[in-house]
Amino acid sequence: MSAFATTVRRIDDTGVPLLLARLFVGGLFAYLAIMKLRGDPFTFLKLIHEYGIFGEGQYLWLNTTAAVLPWIELACAAALILGVCTRGAALLIFGMLLFFAPALLLRAWGMYAADEATYASFCDVKFDCGCGTGEVYICWKMLENTTAQLASLIPLFSRSRLLCLSNLFRGRKASPTPPPQASDT
Repeated sequence: MSAFATTVRRIDDTGVPLLLARLFVGGLFAYLAIMKLRGDPFTFLKLIHEYGIFGEGQYLWLNTTAAVLPWIELACAAALILGVCTRGAALLIFGMLLFFAPALLLRAWGMYAADEATYASFCDVKFDCGCGTGEVYICWKMLENTTAQLASLIPLFSRSRLLCLSNLFRGRKASPTPPPQASDT
């Protein structure tokens, strides 16, 4: 094993990178989910519809996505923050970002290509992406998504489970009852 790999493993074994990644990604997704849940559900539904992911007449899927997605994000965020089911939560978040990022990029590119005269550059494209934070600049949002996606890989691949609540439940076995002692009577 190389010195670099040994150093990375030693740092990972401290649990600090895992804790920082869990708090960053979990905190970000908790905030965004709460903002969506506090906002107007019909506005969120309309914003999802603007991506054109669901074809006409697929309102059941559109409505279900708008109703369920913030709750899935919140559950994953809570799991990461608490340190339970971290790999599953990180995998779900990574998958969501793997889907959201290209959809966001395509929507922004469509806006830019349709009206290039309005924007000095692609990074000047600004719109409400449905994330719960209102209008955002596309380059800033893509940077945020990429950072969160890379950070979600840490809980997914970390060997450490230090500083995780799941550690309390792992490895505890009931102590065996001592064998009966022979009596001298």
